[in-house]
Amino acid sequence: MNLEPKKSTPVCPFEKMHPSQLNRDELFFMKLAYNQALDAWKEGEVPIGAVIEYQGEIIAADHNRVESMKDPTAHAEVLAITQASRALGNWRLNGARLFVTKEPCPMCSGATTMARLSDVYYACSDPKMGCLGGATAIHQLPQLNHSMNVVGGVLETECRELLQAFFALKRMERG
Repeated sequence: MNLEPKKSTPVCPFEKMHPSQLNRDELFFMKLAYNQALDAWKEGEVPIGAVIEYQGEIIAADHNRVESMKDPTAHAEVLAITQASRALGNWRLNGARLFVTKEPCPMCSGATTMARLSDVYYACSDPKMGCLGGATAIHQLPQLNHSMNVVGGVLETECRELLQAFFALKRMERG
């Protein structure tokens, strides 16, 4: 039985991005992750989105679903990693690149390492909970048997504004 009151979701004032298929660079994939974050907002979730690319193709895309799945592990990154593993038929995602709108938390940073992702690109850093350079840098532990390239700041302003607006509007609704 769910005893929590239904939470309201503020209307999302942001529009989806329409990146050109002609230039499938890091910005292209991050814009698709941003669109996933917008989907999360519209579903009442914290607006974080993730996309995984492998050999130029999108093999996974998802967004936070913690509230709807009632699962604290239903973060965009973990859901996308699960999809990508199924798509490739392998839990080792060597050669795959993750694009996510906010620096991964401790759980998701560990998942990126365990999945053997080659690269992780994130938009905005998280100095409190980010574990790929914000609060700490799990991927730089010398005892790890896997290393990955980590790049922050891709589409940073847009993703930061999205998160800040979401939480500001939530606070205004609560009074």
